Amino acid sequence: MKLKKQVTVCGGAIFCVAVFSLYLMLDRVQHDPARRQNGGNFPRSQISVLQNRIEQLEQLLEENHQIISHIKDSVLELTDTGAVSPSGHLPFRSANGSWVLPFDGRPTFLSVKPQDCQFALGRRSQTDLQMLDVYSLLSFDNVDGGVWKQGFEITYDPNEWDEEPLQVFVVPHSHNDPGWVKTFDKYYNDQTQHILNNMVVKLAEDPRRKFIWSEISFFAKWWESADVHKQEAMRKLILGGQVEMVTGGWVMTDEATAHYFAMIDQLIEGHQWLEQNLGVIPRSAWAVDPFGHSATMPYLLKRANLTSMLIQRIHYSIKKHFSATRSLEFMWRQAWDPESGTDMFCHMMPFYSYDVPHTCGPDPKICCQFDFKRLPGSRVNCPWKVPPRAITDANVAERATVLLDQYRKKSKLFRSKVLLVPLGDDFRYDKVQEWDQQYVNYQKLFDYMNSHPEMHVKAQFATLTDYFSALYKAKGVAQGMRPPDYPVLSGDFFAYADREDHYWSGYFTSRPFYKNLDRVLESHLRGAEILYSLAVSHARHAGVEGRYPTSDYSLLTDARRNVGLFQHHDAIAGTAKEIVVIDYGNRLLRALVGLKRVIINAAHFLVMKNKDVYRFYQTEPFLETDDRRATHDSLPQRTLIELESSPRYLVLFNPIEQERLCLVTVLVNSPRVRVLTEDGQTLPVQLSAQWVTAVEMNGEVYQASFMARLPALGLAVFHLYDSADSPMTLRSDTLLRIPGRAQSIRSSDPLPVRSQMSDSQPFYIQTQSLTLGFSGTTGLLESIRRKDDPQEVRVQIQFFTYGTRPSKDKSGAYLFIPDGNAKPYSQREAPVVRVLEGPLFAEVVTYFQHFQQTVRIHNVPGVDGLSLDITTMVDIRDQNNKELAMRLVTDIQSGDTFYTDLNGFQIQQRRYFQKLPIQGNFYPMPTMAYIQDSQYRLTLHAAQALGVTSLASGQLEVILDRRLMQDDNRGLGQGLKDNKRTANRFRLLLERRSNGAKMADSRTVNFPSLLSHMTSAILNHDVLALPVLPRKHGVPPIRTFAPLASTVPCDFHLLNLRSIQSSQDAHSPSPHTALLLHRLGLDCGLEAQNPGFNCTTTQGQLSVSGLFRGLDVHLLQPMSLSLMHSQPPLTNDSYVNLEPMEISAYKLKLC
Repeated sequence: MKLKKQVTVCGGAIFCVAVFSLYLMLDRVQHDPARRQNGGNFPRSQISVLQNRIEQLEQLLEENHQIISHIKDSVLELTDTGAVSPSGHLPFRSANGSWVLPFDGRPTFLSVKPQDCQFALGRRSQTDLQMLDVYSLLSFDNVDGGVWKQGFEITYDPNEWDEEPLQVFVVPHSHNDPGWVKTFDKYYNDQTQHILNNMVVKLAEDPRRKFIWSEISFFAKWWESADVHKQEAMRKLILGGQVEMVTGGWVMTDEATAHYFAMIDQLIEGHQWLEQNLGVIPRSAWAVDPFGHSATMPYLLKRANLTSMLIQRIHYSIKKHFSATRSLEFMWRQAWDPESGTDMFCHMMPFYSYDVPHTCGPDPKICCQFDFKRLPGSRVNCPWKVPPRAITDANVAERATVLLDQYRKKSKLFRSKVLLVPLGDDFRYDKVQEWDQQYVNYQKLFDYMNSHPEMHVKAQFATLTDYFSALYKAKGVAQGMRPPDYPVLSGDFFAYADREDHYWSGYFTSRPFYKNLDRVLESHLRGAEILYSLAVSHARHAGVEGRYPTSDYSLLTDARRNVGLFQHHDAIAGTAKEIVVIDYGNRLLRALVGLKRVIINAAHFLVMKNKDVYRFYQTEPFLETDDRRATHDSLPQRTLIELESSPRYLVLFNPIEQERLCLVTVLVNSPRVRVLTEDGQTLPVQLSAQWVTAVEMNGEVYQASFMARLPALGLAVFHLYDSADSPMTLRSDTLLRIPGRAQSIRSSDPLPVRSQMSDSQPFYIQTQSLTLGFSGTTGLLESIRRKDDPQEVRVQIQFFTYGTRPSKDKSGAYLFIPDGNAKPYSQREAPVVRVLEGPLFAEVVTYFQHFQQTVRIHNVPGVDGLSLDITTMVDIRDQNNKELAMRLVTDIQSGDTFYTDLNGFQIQQRRYFQKLPIQGNFYPMPTMAYIQDSQYRLTLHAAQALGVTSLASGQLEVILDRRLMQDDNRGLGQGLKDNKRTANRFRLLLERRSNGAKMADSRTVNFPSLLSHMTSAILNHDVLALPVLPRKHGVPPIRTFAPLASTVPCDFHLLNLRSIQSSQDAHSPSPHTALLLHRLGLDCGLEAQNPGFNCTTTQGQLSVSGLFRGLDVHLLQPMSLSLMHSQPPLTNDSYVNLEPMEISAYKLKLC
């Protein structure tokens, strides 16, 4: 009765506040000219003003009604489930056996505007080429095409160029991998520095000579060691148009396993370096070596204001089809784009490789004769047994005619009479001799061609942008615009096959340990950037900037560059030599240690109650880090908090932009742990053992888990005590299911353990939201039932292994060539299974020989409690030529369709094709994959990139790790034998489709639900638990830091808040910060769940001026994605507006 009165009073108060708010808002709309400007200009007539006000009032009332109804539902839901315990404090077991927690007194609501759901349902612009349709169309046969093995014979009429001569642009290049078979530094010392040194000298000899360069990581290293004369000579070549910086990223990023946060960050790092040091703005992008191409890349390049791009490694059957239809140049459009705003002009190279034999035309035997590095006497020769000949007056006519024939044949595959011919290969032009061989011989050929009008050709050295500019000019369109009759394409280019059934789908999983470490680094980098920017701004605001360690900026720069380096297509891909992997690993570990330092230094300043007493001492850190890694290839060890009778303070950092209600687990040295909030409220704690083996626990270390509500992007303070009086600390109930005869288990006194013989009967664990069924025999998941669904859904986890083909072509770091279907994983003895239940979480841990799997559910309202937290610890170091797969088997009627993400940015529909081999049906899964039918969607969220497929209806399958004993003949020269003990982390989310919400048909684009987006965020951005170190003279007063004054709409993701480098000092920040925002695309057709925090959408509007508590926004300037192009600043009280899926960047000045 008392609760009902409280609900009534609460509802009445909310209504009064809402009405008063409406009055104030309308009053402000009428009298605030800035607001009026942003809300649309009102007509001057009084009637129009009145009408406008009435419409606004109706809209606000409708929104208010939604909010109140959501609050009411939340409160009623809590009273219906009995979520207020009889004592008002202690957790208790309800009649059905599930634990009920004390309600924290803060009802939450979810209010998604109907307009924000329309994008997923809206029309899509039609494209000429949809890659899924192309896949359906092609037979994927491998017919011998003659001299162009994977193509066809090309013929032409010699008079075709009489009216319009062929323009040939030969683009010299050198592909420099920042690590592959040598480390980054060894490549630089052995080859790259010589290429750049030679470039300065040899290009200056003739202004007609041109060159392109891509990898800024190498270029920056060269620049920093070059003397001022070399720097000036290089600057002159670049500004004079002889050298072009293409793409301008820190590396040529992988596009399958990289996350869009890191793809953007390495692009910003490269572009900012170019701007600071050269004042150069890249216009064209060059990606000749990534193993398949993602649709995310053209979008990011477009947002960075590049106008054209080039790609190369694409399935040979697709290249052949595009060549036959002259579709190798196209406008690449995002599948979700309703118009043409995302169109990016793209050139696809038609032949096998980017080396010289495969770039001048269709016949590699002839093209190789024009790679003058291979002249007789060189260490490199032509495999076709016909060597190049130096060009002389005697042979120039014949040689020019032969080469022109190849140029003409290649040009027949395109829609213009402008032809691109790359001239280079890996680490080319490192010897002075090659510069002379290539440039002198080609210039003789060009001079001959150009001086013979009957050949109807104009040939020259060029940069990439020279080529694109000539093409646009020939077609009469502006830079980057669609030439008439050029096709529009949507979709992506995975999986890549370069010949036969050699699909490059193995690297989607190769070296998963480092793929996971990369994601940990990215979360730390983003968290450190945000906290550092906020700390420096607040220090500036408080006038204590001089006392803050702004020198931490150099740690940020180091981390940006090492994370950027790891996005290279042989790094995160897992396709480098073992010694190079160690080098990458050490760089990542160094970056991680540095980022943790940036985070604890910023957190120290931000939680200080009185900034006047703040002092920073390098040798006396205020906080400890949450965990430590002994080496780059070891798993993290969590920090142990040693409790005392006086309080130990704990600071929790929430790196996501929404308030977070979640379970936090820390390690303590006493079972008598008591946890208090900052205001002294005691929290329920679940005490569990720290297990050393399947049956043995550590008697001196305990896990203390408690539910915390954390501010968005904020730092919350908690107190931990060793207290004899801790009634809110409840022990986990642990049962060991042991095969064979039950054995006695040693358990420490405060945490009793029961054991029983395992049997074949299924068993269950449950929370208020979920009930999970497990196999009595294997201990693996069998079913999921949601609390609001009477139906138990079959979701079985099974494990399988793939071998590799016994013939000469075997799986390796790049290739997946299995020996047929996967075989069920089996071991002689049934596994030991540990079942743990308690008020805050329940889990089942199953111990197999090569993996142990933990399935945990959190008894927490909202996002954290609605999915299964799954960790699969894999160790296959004793296996040979085996790949371990985890398969989900369900009754979901998904047919042959499944969905995977591209770079964590967007969803791509996939189809299982029987005409493709198993390996051709695998795709990259950086963050999620799902299957669905008219009733359910099952999403597997991942904290690391892995390869995924759906080989049958109702199935999802991921490769967890692969150990391969041989090279796969793609240049690496090694197998994949340096496996680590690896924790693969997932969240499994089962969602039910809303009544009346039809499943999107196959033609429409798919999006995750809001809950799915949030689940991915909490999985990839762990809460960091930072203990305050005890101090002799006591800890100065600290308090929770909540940086946001208003909530961020829950379809917005704050991608980064990145301090911009000072133009005077590379080791210091400027007063400016880059704010990067992404508005998510939503599928609202799945049942909305209470997220555990207040969640509203705003039709893409965000007020930046009122966003940061205690800081003023002195500049708000829209920028291109890599901050190279600016638009006029907005007024300080302006809203920024983002369309769904849009990523936008702004330059801020916060103080």
